[in-house]
Amino acid sequence: MKRIVIFASGSGTNAENLITFFRNSNRASVIQILTNNPFAKVLDRAKTLKVSALSFNRIAFTKTDDVLNILKASQPDLIVLAGFLWKFPEPILRAFPNKVINIHPALLPKYGGKGMYGMHVHEAIVANKELETGITIHYVNEHYDEGAIIFQAKCDVNTSDTPEDVAAKIHELEMAHFPKVVEGLLKG
Repeated sequence: MKRIVIFASGSGTNAENLITFFRNSNRASVIQILTNNPFAKVLDRAKTLKVSALSFNRIAFTKTDDVLNILKASQPDLIVLAGFLWKFPEPILRAFPNKVINIHPALLPKYGGKGMYGMHVHEAIVANKELETGITIHYVNEHYDEGAIIFQAKCDVNTSDTPEDVAAKIHELEMAHFPKVVEGLLKG
């Protein structure tokens, strides 16, 4: 059975979607949630769904091997960033080559980079009068949102759309595609 560890910083809707998707799978399961936010709603979701969850601070993540050692003990086949906002440290990327993926709420390379997450992305898309947007699932490297693209899905942006409308469209794409892309990576 393949093992998935999820990193999240916020509400955890993508984490919950992945946990639920793999709940009755004989191929893979989400074994752990790790978060940098001790108040993140993802911790409540993990508890409700009976998945191990831990929070950590920046020192444990970037200055020591604490989080790396947790991952080594968990032996994940795939590390999934689902709304995780910190840059991933190189020692973890080296220890898990091509095993760390992220979902981004835009069509990279547009609207990527430091500070481009969540509503910041949707507000920029509306402000720039984009006609389409979407999601990008990509491998994580040492730079924000610059890893190799695995999958993209698009949706239209109407001239009357608010950032909240765009967020709802992106959420639908995430719910529909993220678990299937993760499943496909674990088959490979």
